[in-house]
Amino acid sequence: MENQEYSVGLDIGTTKIVAIVGRRNAHGKIEILGVGKAKSLGVHKGIVNNISQTINSIKAAVAEAQSSSGVPIHKVTVGIAGKHIRSLQHSDYIMREKPDRFITDDDIEALKDQVKKLVMLPGEEIIHVLPQEYKVDSEGEIQEPVGMHGKRLEANFHVVVGQMGSIRNIARCVREAGLEMEALTLEPLASSEAVLTKEEKEAGVAIVDIGGGTTDIAIFKDNIIRHTCVIPYGGGIITEDIKEGCSIIEKHAEQLKVKFGSAVPELEKDSTFVTIPGLHGRPDKEISLKTLAQIINARVEEILEMVNTELKAYGAFEQKKKLIAGIVLTGGGSNLKHLRQLANYTTGFDSRIGFANEYVANDKNQYLKGPEFATSIGLLMESLKIRDKKTVAVEEEVEAEVENKTEQNVEEINSNVESQTLITPQVEEEVKVPVQTSRSSKPTFGQSLMEKVKKFFEEVE
Repeated sequence: MENQEYSVGLDIGTTKIVAIVGRRNAHGKIEILGVGKAKSLGVHKGIVNNISQTINSIKAAVAEAQSSSGVPIHKVTVGIAGKHIRSLQHSDYIMREKPDRFITDDDIEALKDQVKKLVMLPGEEIIHVLPQEYKVDSEGEIQEPVGMHGKRLEANFHVVVGQMGSIRNIARCVREAGLEMEALTLEPLASSEAVLTKEEKEAGVAIVDIGGGTTDIAIFKDNIIRHTCVIPYGGGIITEDIKEGCSIIEKHAEQLKVKFGSAVPELEKDSTFVTIPGLHGRPDKEISLKTLAQIINARVEEILEMVNTELKAYGAFEQKKKLIAGIVLTGGGSNLKHLRQLANYTTGFDSRIGFANEYVANDKNQYLKGPEFATSIGLLMESLKIRDKKTVAVEEEVEAEVENKTEQNVEEINSNVESQTLITPQVEEEVKVPVQTSRSSKPTFGQSLMEKVKKFFEEVE
């Protein structure tokens, strides 16, 4: 199978590292070829803190994905998160040299490149430059300026910034694992590709991706990305609270959270208990599910309050910026029982759980349905988009070459025809000359008749 046929998304998370190999089928849906999953040992709150362990985890996930898909993996699109991520709004413009020509993608790229030269704080680097709205000369609120005419091209941008050190660490881990990083994408943007519909982005929606170490937020309105941020708390801190609150080991705390955890204590009975096996001959421990839910509820409410703060910072409670589609919860943390109801109550917005299998064609066993795969599938979709753009660019180059060759051939044919037409009259003249001389040597009918009359009169005399 050729490398161009498939793409790979690599999600380097706090609790797990997932590599997904896929391609686009004839109907535009994504066909998953293979999935690899490994425990993440060197990442804390979305930031790499142990290079060698992260490299080993990436290698394990990629090896499993290669073995299940049967294709070699060389290039990957990687996700980035972490508390170091921040975003800002910026407006910039360029003056076009040839305003008589229409605006092309090259003009937009030139404008983006200008924004990428912005001076950031020491140690920071721009990850994404996302155009929101364009302005051509005096006309504003333009979504797609390509094809329009104008001298001044201006745009508002959503700029995503991260710590240079964290970005370099991720790049090094990918490189040391024997892979090439095709692109680096902010994880909430990748998740939004996988779980949000175009209608939701149009109406106004916030995606809240609750991962193991971080909770990532992206807000859309009018099909435009309006706000992004990363909260440094996720499902891992809930497990830590259960471990401390119930005095049990982390493994048992995680199992309790996944199997019996609830975000709303009022919906749990006082009389229901779960037994945890004791360590090395110690007696078993009984834990009330209501107590467990109270521990979980305290931390989840704190995370949701932080989400609420970010929604207020964007202005989601203003009439013009209102999020009509509410909130979409995704990520492994969104599997928590009764989380949707608590989110509705805390934020005041309608919520739903975002499943990542909507764009996947061959997930018959529903393995990828879990919201924990939203980011990795979104990264795969981003990688496929990059491949599609490259394919289109190559096709355009080939078409341009063919057109140039055709034009050259036409010019050669025209020049040959012109040279032939210049030669032809001379040939015709050469041919006509002997014909005219032959006609002049032969007498006409009138001349022969006069000769006969003259001869008759001579004979009569």
